[in-house]
Amino acid sequence: MRQVWKKKKLLKNTLLLSFMLGSVWMLTGCHGSRQGLEPFTIPAAFDTSAQHEITFWAKNDTNKTQTTIYEQAIADFQELYPNIRVNLRLYTDYGKIYNDVITNIATGTTPNVCITYPDHIATYLTGSNLVVPLDDLFYHEKYGLGGSEVTFDAPAADEIIPQFLEECSIAGHYYAVPYMRSTEACYINKTYVEALGYRLPEVLTWDFVWEVAEAAMVKDAEENYIINGQKVMIPFIYKSTDNMMIQMLRQKNADYSTAEGEILLFHDTTEDLLRTIAEHVKSGAFSTFKVSSYPANFLNAGQCIFAVDSTAGATWMGTNAPLLDISADQLVEFETEVMMIPQFAPEHPQMISQGPSVCIFNKEDSQEVLASWLFVQYLLSDKVQIAYSKTEGYVPVTSKAQNTAEYQAYLSDCGRDNTEHYDVKIRAAELLLDNTGHTFVTPVFNGSASLRDAAGMLIEQTVKSVRRGQVIDEAYFDTLYSDITSRYRLDQLGESSASVISGKSDLGALPGTSVLLLAAIGGTWVLILLYVIARILKRKKEESTKKSS
Repeated sequence: MRQVWKKKKLLKNTLLLSFMLGSVWMLTGCHGSRQGLEPFTIPAAFDTSAQHEITFWAKNDTNKTQTTIYEQAIADFQELYPNIRVNLRLYTDYGKIYNDVITNIATGTTPNVCITYPDHIATYLTGSNLVVPLDDLFYHEKYGLGGSEVTFDAPAADEIIPQFLEECSIAGHYYAVPYMRSTEACYINKTYVEALGYRLPEVLTWDFVWEVAEAAMVKDAEENYIINGQKVMIPFIYKSTDNMMIQMLRQKNADYSTAEGEILLFHDTTEDLLRTIAEHVKSGAFSTFKVSSYPANFLNAGQCIFAVDSTAGATWMGTNAPLLDISADQLVEFETEVMMIPQFAPEHPQMISQGPSVCIFNKEDSQEVLASWLFVQYLLSDKVQIAYSKTEGYVPVTSKAQNTAEYQAYLSDCGRDNTEHYDVKIRAAELLLDNTGHTFVTPVFNGSASLRDAAGMLIEQTVKSVRRGQVIDEAYFDTLYSDITSRYRLDQLGESSASVISGKSDLGALPGTSVLLLAAIGGTWVLILLYVIARILKRKKEESTKKSS
């Protein structure tokens, strides 16, 4: 029994030492290119006899109807494929999905299917073969989009709207499919615009918006704004300032970035735009969501004239909006107009295309990945696309769904009620449908999400600085550009974006202190190992001496 105990103890010590030395090896050996899975290969056939369980991470805006649509889609899909079980996990914020994916990459527990943004996918691609490229899957004869072995009426590859699919291309490959698409709209209190003596133009311009906004700042003797008789009036509020800066630059044909990740954000045009914004902040005519609050709340209370927000947020806009965040006694009656965002060149309008996409994470079991791909295709089916688009001002991402009699009937019933057919919501969707050819997307690369945040922060910081009474001059912009560059590490993005193409991220050499620390740890465990071996040999020698005596 004593010998058995000794052997177990020896085995335990050996395993412990192996683990500790292995940990040291991982600390030293893994600091270089991140390792991933083998590239996904499409199986010759999908094994319907094997059971597969996949996870689907999705986002909804605390909208129970959207949750029901997800649940119904899963139930319908599982009827078609009884051997695939789909587990739904809901989030209310894309940033939380992104953070959880990053965390789970480190533990090898990423979801199978994830609703996300291409800017985020570009970061996921810094690991080798973590996200499945979809190029071959698109056109696979059996299991591609609308393939012969797909058991439902899926769209063909050429039925995905090209402008929407473009954003899913990263470094020459498709790593996602669009799920829903929206753009930005300007929701306008037309009643106040006309009360100020103006008429809305066919295409909204920046000059028009600024002029009307300044005209609305006139007060009476009691310091109430004449236009609304209230103490509060912010004529122009923008929800997403990153989109504001990006679209302004695009309309000016000014630089933002290259497809390879070169940062071109800081130049004279950017400064000119920020100076103009600063002037209208100083007068009180302009603010942002982050500084003031939701544009819809001010618009609906008669405290805003131009509220720029996503078309997906249309159900919050207007006197009869089905979703309201203010009390009924604060609501003001007015006529709501839905228009394209302001333009610098109305004859050549430019507006951003945005909205969630769906990616697939690679797994060791190719059958599991194929099961995930089949589910992704189902999310593109007419039933799911049309149902989800009706919940907000989204539009389906396929021409197949857009052209169905059901969807066209939905659009034609605009204004029939203030719920599913709320006129502002449907007009917001039609805005994108009518102007898809005028939409654009920004280049996607590892770090493009940080660049987007930086673009918005230029406006946010300028707004805050003006409100604090800071002087906006050349020295201010030098400091602002330096601070933003440092905060978002923009000087490192061009270098890191190359990792998307290679599929690996070279983290560079370890700092000297880290090398010394790891060397000391490794040396300590070597000494411990030698000590244990010496003790074992000494015991064996003593036992041998006792036996011989």
